[in-house]
Amino acid sequence: MEKPTIIVSRVDQLTVQWAQTVVDRYAYGVKVQSVAVLSRDIGTTTRVQLEVEYQGGHSLARFWFVKLPSEMVWVRWITALPRLLQTEIRFYQQLQTHVPVLQPTVIVGQHTAGWGSTLVLHHLKEQNAQPGKPGDELSIEQALKVVEQLAVLHAKFWDSEQLNTDFRWLSGRVRRLEDFLGSILAVPLMKLGLYRADRLVSETVKAQAVQYAKKRRKIMRFLAAGPKTIVHHDCHPGNLFWNAQGAPGLLDWQMVRVGEGIGDVAYFLATALVPAMRSEYENQIVKHYQHFLEKNGVQGLAADDLFQRYQAHLSYPFEAMIISQAIGGMMAPECSRILIERVTAAVEEHNAFAVAGA
Repeated sequence: MEKPTIIVSRVDQLTVQWAQTVVDRYAYGVKVQSVAVLSRDIGTTTRVQLEVEYQGGHSLARFWFVKLPSEMVWVRWITALPRLLQTEIRFYQQLQTHVPVLQPTVIVGQHTAGWGSTLVLHHLKEQNAQPGKPGDELSIEQALKVVEQLAVLHAKFWDSEQLNTDFRWLSGRVRRLEDFLGSILAVPLMKLGLYRADRLVSETVKAQAVQYAKKRRKIMRFLAAGPKTIVHHDCHPGNLFWNAQGAPGLLDWQMVRVGEGIGDVAYFLATALVPAMRSEYENQIVKHYQHFLEKNGVQGLAADDLFQRYQAHLSYPFEAMIISQAIGGMMAPECSRILIERVTAAVEEHNAFAVAGA
């Protein structure tokens, strides 16, 4: 007999009956007494915090974090074509147990062949952890901890045969469609995002960014030419969390794919550190990342070559922040301003577009 669906499309459908359907998936016999919406945030997805009470005082998680397709129609269209929420659900169903970094605890996820998708996680407070915010300024100590975790993740799958077998879907037709659409739309979206960013980006960088967009398909091939592993691909401070011991974990796996690990490091440092601190410490941090790769079995990397790949990959976080600005509604305006300023400083300092081949 087919299980009842947990898929909903609106916050008002997160009812006691719906929560009971979820609970029946993993704790059959426990009765849900009430469901209260504590908060709702709309961006690339609609994110809802719920408080769930049970009859008889059961010790199941009271605080849930639910992700639905975005309520903003244009954002839903943009994220539906590359099936971002579906990708995250599939990550938790098929890949999470293999990934050796801290992650949220999943309750259940379900998606259809179309747009329908619902993901239910424990809220981080159930893990005594705190989520980051996109505009957070991380310390060097925190940055080192994050790149250590990235190195552990990347080393686990470094040139692994599993990338061509068990996890082949990470580089399948949906990702190829996403890359194709990204290149087709790169120029108009880049111009619109730069227009909206206005004085946050210098005229010199704007001109370089448009040339990058025109050559995006070629540049993506260049950035994909390094050693293959599983990458998060959206590693900014808002997609981190911190447990009670100060250890970092990774949230929001909807962009997960096969790529070059140093790209995650570039994305992270360009968005998480204020420019002066990044400039002073990034060489040291990239060497620390290499050290942890070696500690976890990855040998034969040349430090100068790795840093040059780091410089080239700085072009992508700039693209991501400007395209988000073009689409609109994907991030709070103040956070967007902060991140655009940081990634602009990074690409300008390292001439990243030229290094990437623009």
